[in-house]
Amino acid sequence: MTTPRVWFPAIRCGSGADVFTERLCAALNAQGIRAEITWLPHRAEYAPWSVPVPKPPAWANVVHINSWLPQRFVPPGLPIVVTVHSSVHDPALLPYKSRLQALYHKHWIHPIEAANLARAHCVVAVSHYTAAQIEASFGIRDIQVIHNGIDCQAFTPIARTAPNRPFRLLYVGNWSARKGVDLLGPIMERLGNGFLLQYTADRNGAHTRFRLPPNSACLGRLSGKDLVRAYQEADALLFPSRLEGLPLVPLEAMACGLPVIAAKTSSLPEVVEDGVTGVLCPQDDVAAFAAQIGRLAENPAAWCAMRQTARQRATSRFDERVMVHRYREIYGAVMD
Repeated sequence: MTTPRVWFPAIRCGSGADVFTERLCAALNAQGIRAEITWLPHRAEYAPWSVPVPKPPAWANVVHINSWLPQRFVPPGLPIVVTVHSSVHDPALLPYKSRLQALYHKHWIHPIEAANLARAHCVVAVSHYTAAQIEASFGIRDIQVIHNGIDCQAFTPIARTAPNRPFRLLYVGNWSARKGVDLLGPIMERLGNGFLLQYTADRNGAHTRFRLPPNSACLGRLSGKDLVRAYQEADALLFPSRLEGLPLVPLEAMACGLPVIAAKTSSLPEVVEDGVTGVLCPQDDVAAFAAQIGRLAENPAAWCAMRQTARQRATSRFDERVMVHRYREIYGAVMD
């Protein structure tokens, strides 16, 4: 059987999709599967005519793309695997879009995605929720679901027997309305001095536009070992996001033994087992978030149990090796 050799033409836009592509490419190479990314500038998304078309490497026999890649950059004559990371056509996203964004998604992104999905030899969604949204928006039925994976050897817990005092919450991610960051301040105000929120800075500085109480502290931009250490030293991940394709941050946090306090919405129930690896709260319910965090802080035994089950769920469901194995199967299938 021919060994797959995978080319990723990808637009660098500073999102989780970039991280996904980098990690998948690196993991494939680590397993002896030749893979390479050709990064295109962000303007390739909205002004593709301004960016030269890269040629696929002569050795490549599979092309793996994000569903947003303009057709200009999708080479003919090679099998195409398309991964859909989230659906911007989801009606639940509409309240968090500007009018300009809504028009852009409808009249520019939708036709691009439709063309890629029609051309694909295999369509992959990162969650069952995302697969359902793609089916609703495009009428595509034969969608494979492969959950995002993380390196559970890099993201690993440290020995802890009790939570910090004050109880330490962590928020990691960009600062947009979709992420529910406007809820962070009200939640921390309700919790008071017995709790501390540490948070990462937005890549564009958007975190500075939100008012946070004194029991909040910015960690700056974190990556690598510094990010792992922040997970390890926190007591719970606070993740009030309103809409997710399948987020990497809760997976990383659980692998580091963090219970996840998240909203019960979109794909998050596929990540967090409510009451076992964390807690799912009603969307936008500040009182519920604060109450659940308070209960966890007051019950060290429950906290310890959630740490263990969070780690177990990450390693059994979301280990990067599982994701890579599934993609290798798909690459082999589209080459037949």
